[in-house]
Amino acid sequence: MKHYILAAALLLASPALAATPCPNSGLRTAKVVFETAKGRFPYQVEVAATVEQQACGMMFRETMKPGTGMSFPMQPPRETGFWMENTILPLDIIFVSPQGRVLNVRQGRPYSRDVLTSAGITADVIELAAGEAKRIGLKAGDRVRR
Repeated sequence: MKHYILAAALLLASPALAATPCPNSGLRTAKVVFETAKGRFPYQVEVAATVEQQACGMMFRETMKPGTGMSFPMQPPRETGFWMENTILPLDIIFVSPQGRVLNVRQGRPYSRDVLTSAGITADVIELAAGEAKRIGLKAGDRVRR
């Protein structure tokens, strides 16, 4: 229960609390490859594995290096939704099925509280810089490999 209270508190944090430590740096990384009609596109993603890391996600970050992103493994897989509270950067939010296929791609607007939902049971959510999904031609049904 303590983890859920902390996660809720982090999700509701205001921009004025940006100096508050957020466990969204120094995360382990993994390679993800998107296979689209345009080709194979590798990214190095940080893995937000814990409830606290997932609650922080990309909050308060001002930059994102090309070819990088963040992964949010869903354990257990489930329908889910993300919002952009305290997130400065616009993002592509990619919902991935347990079978490793793109379910849907949503565009996240900075600071928005609009909940962007998955189009089904999700095993992973991957955030990339806004425009990356369009650039690589990513669409529902495309393969995601680890």
